[in-house]
Amino acid sequence: MAIMITDECINCGACEPECPNTAIYEGGVEWTWGGGTELTEVDFGDGTVVSGKAPQTPVSNEFYYIVADKCTECMGFHEEPQCAAVCPVDCCVPDPEHVEEEETLLAKKGWLHAEA
Repeated sequence: MAIMITDECINCGACEPECPNTAIYEGGVEWTWGGGTELTEVDFGDGTVVSGKAPQTPVSNEFYYIVADKCTECMGFHEEPQCAAVCPVDCCVPDPEHVEEEETLLAKKGWLHAEA
């Protein structure tokens, strides 16, 4: 399950530098697949290929957000999601719309960081 940031976020920014996948961005800031990963391009399997450097639309314009497709809940890096561990208002919570098993999260980590 990916982590999400609720609208109770106070925009302190404590979570952003803790993410090993660079999946957390300040509200209104465009994100990229390649930022913090080894991805140079992403092939969606339907003929769509996106450059890892191509700017993507922000998920939120109001507060910090997590790109679910880059979030691995820190699996393979830490024992617990670091964003949740440092959040002073406990607004980094499991995202019920992006439920993933440990095996899937580890595979995502491998894909993001070009591990064999």
